[in-house]
Amino acid sequence: MKKNRALRTILLFALIGFAIAWYFKRDREQLVSNHQEPAPIAALDDEASGYAIAGQIVVDFKDDESHERIAQLGQSLGVTFKPASSSYVDADEIYTVDSGDGERLLALLRANPDVEAADFEFTYGLPEDALASDDEGIVDQDNPALHKDFPNDPRFNQQWHLQQIHMMETWKAAQGDGIVVAVIDTGVAKVPDLADTEIVGGWNFVNDSANATDDHGHGTHVAGTIAQSTHNGLGVAGVAFHAKIMPIKVLSARGSGSVSGIANGIRWAADHGAKVINMSLGGPMASSVLSKAVKYAHDKGVVVVCAAGNDGRGKVSYPAAYPHAIAVAATQFDETTTFYSNWGKEIDVAAPGGNTRVDQNGDGQPDGVLQNTIVPSDISRNDYLWFMGTSMASPHVAGVAALIMGQGVTDPDAVEKVLKETSRQPKAGKKDAQNRYGAGIVDAAAAVRKTQVAYGGYELGAALGFLGLMLIRLRRVGRAAIGLGVGGFGALVVGASGLFFLPQLFSVPAASVLAHGFPAWEPAALGSAGAWLFHSALAPIGAMLMLYGSSRGRRLAAGFALGVGAHLAFVAVAGTVAIPALWLAMNALAALGAGYVSLKK
Repeated sequence: MKKNRALRTILLFALIGFAIAWYFKRDREQLVSNHQEPAPIAALDDEASGYAIAGQIVVDFKDDESHERIAQLGQSLGVTFKPASSSYVDADEIYTVDSGDGERLLALLRANPDVEAADFEFTYGLPEDALASDDEGIVDQDNPALHKDFPNDPRFNQQWHLQQIHMMETWKAAQGDGIVVAVIDTGVAKVPDLADTEIVGGWNFVNDSANATDDHGHGTHVAGTIAQSTHNGLGVAGVAFHAKIMPIKVLSARGSGSVSGIANGIRWAADHGAKVINMSLGGPMASSVLSKAVKYAHDKGVVVVCAAGNDGRGKVSYPAAYPHAIAVAATQFDETTTFYSNWGKEIDVAAPGGNTRVDQNGDGQPDGVLQNTIVPSDISRNDYLWFMGTSMASPHVAGVAALIMGQGVTDPDAVEKVLKETSRQPKAGKKDAQNRYGAGIVDAAAAVRKTQVAYGGYELGAALGFLGLMLIRLRRVGRAAIGLGVGGFGALVVGASGLFFLPQLFSVPAASVLAHGFPAWEPAALGSAGAWLFHSALAPIGAMLMLYGSSRGRRLAAGFALGVGAHLAFVAVAGTVAIPALWLAMNALAALGAGYVSLKK
């Protein structure tokens, strides 16, 4: 009888768990339902011809394809496939091929089972109007500091765009510790106000080298919005100033680059530790090769954020329009979308892009986005420049995505879900608001609050629930259950949720590690390199083996194991981390088992 009752209880909890998991899975699937895979281009029309690189096709072979097999296919077709870059040592890269009869070869390649995607080679570039005009955007660096508290960056008070997404309320709780953000752009220059920002190794897909320094100014400005060195008494601030920047140069000094280079840049970033990709670039022509690259990054746990385009029309540019990309529209100071921002059903969220043609806040400066970068007309100099464009809106969202991932939410769909659910409606909007704003204007403070307080509360509640069930079970079998005590309860909190509420109460930037349960420590501790290690039962079982010999040690081990087990169980059901649910569930059971063993002694 007792066995049957226990079996029914297990089945009931399993059914509830599957129901919750299905609900979260359904929600995540709905998040990308407004993006549809574009049909392959069969022939070049007049518009496409203007972006095509004459006589070239770009090919994405299946990832397990060998160099020998690719060479054999080339021989059978009478062509030579050339790697688009030397940055890869295997065949998991993009190839180009020259062809006189492009449409015939393209049809043959698309029909070949070894080919994942093939398209005409196109040129993409920076959206129009991305730069401020002439000296209008240059700011005098010698003006006195006007904002004396945190952050102490003298020009922060002129960054209306950071205030529009509520960064002042956010920084006390999150700074993006350990998250690598790839800036796929014109490169990144180490300007003075990026001195305290960590720049990790990237790649130059224009000149095929490891030197990804900016020779334009656009990429450095974008990187500044994401992670400008902040509270350093210099210049301006950035959204996720403890994040790391990975420069991926795919655009030349003229601001243009090939689809093959961009696709390779996406894959390279995903393969080398990037957790967020920002692409403030695009074009009007769809490319299945580029779409596959976006999906490749998404499937490896990377959040891909893209500018919607600056054509001022109802057609979202590519790659923003692809499935698995977060398409960002641009707002100005009064929170209306800008005159240049593209719109359409693929828009996911909006963020400040600026408008250097107006001064709506009356501060005597153009209402652009202000960051430190090299001067486009003289790259030997750097200055603080006002830029405008969806190019500037996109990195605001990429920075907020880094803040969310720093809270331990690492599944790309879960990050997108948080961004959308916490976005706010504008103060003044336009008709057809959903196509203009998507879910709304990104709100960094609300996003961090949800991932920190709401999720932390769920994790702690689950841990307390498991503790209660275990104590009830131990009493049923007639064993005396030890109390956890203060130390054991503290260990439970450390394992499950950390002091998730404290950063919301204090205005001083807090150590992000203390505000999360142990499995979510990995971004700050190892820079997202130890996700599987932290999201396992290794630490709880190790603690049990080391501390089992003493009564106090067992209480600590039991509390920690129950906390970690509850955390792993929550993220397995909620789907918030980019780790298979089966792994999480198995390790949750193992951790809870370790807690049970320690508790019943």
